[in-house]
Amino acid sequence: MQPVKKQLAHSVAKKNSVALKAFFGITQKWKLSAEQERVLLGIPKATFYRWKQQLDGSLTRDTLERISYILGIYKALRILLVNETAANQWIHQPNTAFLFGGKSALEKLMQGRVIDLADVRRYLDAERG
Repeated sequence: MQPVKKQLAHSVAKKNSVALKAFFGITQKWKLSAEQERVLLGIPKATFYRWKQQLDGSLTRDTLERISYILGIYKALRILLVNETAANQWIHQPNTAFLFGGKSALEKLMQGRVIDLADVRRYLDAERG
């Protein structure tokens, strides 16, 4: 029974590491600050800096959900805007869509709530059709 537990723990640790690498890879392309990254993850500063340095950590369901939304937003942008530079800059651009009220998607996301991540993801999915 013990080897199964070890395999499961290793699998979870690997999933968490992959999720953090993907998250930080995207936020680097989006040119986000450490504070913006921390808000998106919804975690305390000490935890954030440890995770960013080690690219490893015990991610909660909430954190994994947040990262999943970021991955979905990134993917949708890459589909909608084939130019990588434009896709990576979109999050910073003012947007006249009702959801954003003239502000950027990043400003919406900086409210730090999971629902804001979900709203931006749904908006982009709707734009894709």
